Amino acid sequence: MSTIAQLFQEKSCVFSIECFPPKQTTKFADMQQTLRRMKELHPDFVSVTYGAGGSAGGVSSVQVANFLKNDLGILPLAHTICMGSDREKMAVQLDDLRAVGVHNVLALRGDHTPLRPESPDFHHASDLMEFIRKTAPDMEFSGACYPEGHPEAPSLTADVANLLHKQQAGAVHLVTQLFFDNGKFYRFLNMARKAGITLPVSAGIMPIVRRSQIERTVALSSASLPSEFTRMVSRWQDDPASLYKAGIDYAVHQLRDMIEGGADGVHLYAMNDADVAEAVYDGIHDLL
Repeated sequence: MSTIAQLFQEKSCVFSIECFPPKQTTKFADMQQTLRRMKELHPDFVSVTYGAGGSAGGVSSVQVANFLKNDLGILPLAHTICMGSDREKMAVQLDDLRAVGVHNVLALRGDHTPLRPESPDFHHASDLMEFIRKTAPDMEFSGACYPEGHPEAPSLTADVANLLHKQQAGAVHLVTQLFFDNGKFYRFLNMARKAGITLPVSAGIMPIVRRSQIERTVALSSASLPSEFTRMVSRWQDDPASLYKAGIDYAVHQLRDMIEGGADGVHLYAMNDADVAEAVYDGIHDLL
């Protein structure tokens, strides 16, 4: 099984999917069936968002990553976050991942929440990366990037400059926050390359297929909304079936444009929805 770094050396465009651990352990069987369906789409890797599991309730990232790798034979990319963690907790998580044969992680700062206080040891994702590089040299790590700049960054230029810290820390690849305007992605990528960022970048796309996503996901992402997207929403927001189809078509159009434009990789935020993943894959598989 290839590593993330090897995938980007071997393929012109790496296709990946993101999933998240269920908040209830009783839902894990359903998720396993979803992932079995997603396996048929031949993702090069599947990233798993952070879930503590155990006493915190729910299913852990380690459990999902273990299922992906050892039951389905899919390369997992397990999320690790600074928030709510410290050196000791992170060392345990990395050991747990190693124990099930997982050696690829996505190192993130994570969002501020009441349940996840600021880490005393990792203030930035690059701090976590340095820790992983020094204490777990057998682990390979990726990082996040923001085509329109991190919401807390003073400017996109400053945010792009900060990516150099992740590259210098040893990250092998970057995956973007979701976006709806491909022009923003191309502008960001051009700025990153001029700033000396040589890492392969996966462009992250989330199909918006339900009205609830518009109200929640779009608002929280801080992504700008091009007129084509807002027209789609305005036209179909009260027609669930048509919005679903239009949302799939919009995501497929974005992805095809990026694959044909030479993107290193495309990353599908499928929200644990196998139907959505299958519909999008049907629209792009001829290019992969």
